[in-house]
Amino acid sequence: MKKTLKGILLACVIAWPMLTMAQGGRPALVRVAVAEQQSLAPVNLVAGTVVSRSDAKLSAEVEGRLVEVADVGTRVTEGDALARIEDTTLRLRQQELRAEVSRAEARLKFLDGEERRFTRLAESNLAAATQLDLTRSDRDVARGDLAVAQSRLAQNRDLLERTVIQAPFDGVVVERLMTPGERVSEGSDVVRLVDQQHLEVIARAPLENYPYVFEGLDLELRAGPMVAQGVVRTVVAVGDENTHQFEIRLDLDGSPFPVGQTVRVAVPVAEVKKVLAVPRDALVLRPEGITVFVVDANDQAQQVNVTTGIGAGDKIEIFGAVAPGDRVIVRGNERLQPGQAVSVQES
Repeated sequence: MKKTLKGILLACVIAWPMLTMAQGGRPALVRVAVAEQQSLAPVNLVAGTVVSRSDAKLSAEVEGRLVEVADVGTRVTEGDALARIEDTTLRLRQQELRAEVSRAEARLKFLDGEERRFTRLAESNLAAATQLDLTRSDRDVARGDLAVAQSRLAQNRDLLERTVIQAPFDGVVVERLMTPGERVSEGSDVVRLVDQQHLEVIARAPLENYPYVFEGLDLELRAGPMVAQGVVRTVVAVGDENTHQFEIRLDLDGSPFPVGQTVRVAVPVAEVKKVLAVPRDALVLRPEGITVFVVDANDQAQQVNVTTGIGAGDKIEIFGAVAPGDRVIVRGNERLQPGQAVSVQES
């Protein structure tokens, strides 16, 4: 009997502070969010991969020995040198071709002068017409020779410029496929360059989701604790006959994920509709049902029974005596009692 009385007294001592708090003690600290009308749709999470819009393996366009290759991790801008190929032979050939152009120019200049001289002589009947024709023919051939020499010089100059492998876009060197000292042939891959700023997500969704996905649609992307938004840029309206899926490409704003990251894409499976939504953290799950606590005008927590509907991300549709604009408690609602005074903390 004594033990029973002691137990009852102990329970009263423990419960008294909680009862006092609930009936007018120091207000409980809570954080709130506003119940809002939002456009939501049920979603299906599909796998996607983050890729760069510009990811290229750059190859050599001339043969030769590599003398310089950018290190992995090097950040470059468009036009910067990524690798250099030894160009001694091409530079010597350039000098030779310049000399050939000079010789052809001199030959043409001489024959132009001869053609003018024979023209004057022919007008005075002091030179045969056949000599004038021969000179004109030689001049025309010299003009062609000059054009050929100039073309060869331009071709060699182009090859000289191609001994430097330049970045076609801003990016980062992520792979060295050959090292200085190795000999490359035309078409040999030398470095891999990736643009880490302009990213997209490639995902594939079931064909039954196709009617609800369109260009410009914002979709949520998740990778562990990281959450970002992607905008649908392209919907490939051709389904794979084996998997019965279609492809979606989404633009990313900035670079929230690394290239190659696997993400979960929230693809709508029904029409978007306006619903009353609250954060999922506002729900209090108890055996007797789901409730939310609404902060009234007197800064007291009023418990409201609700049922849930569709969810998207951290928001969920609710049905119950909650109106748009009501403040619902999202932090500190686990131990609240109906009617308990609360103090709202700023987020």
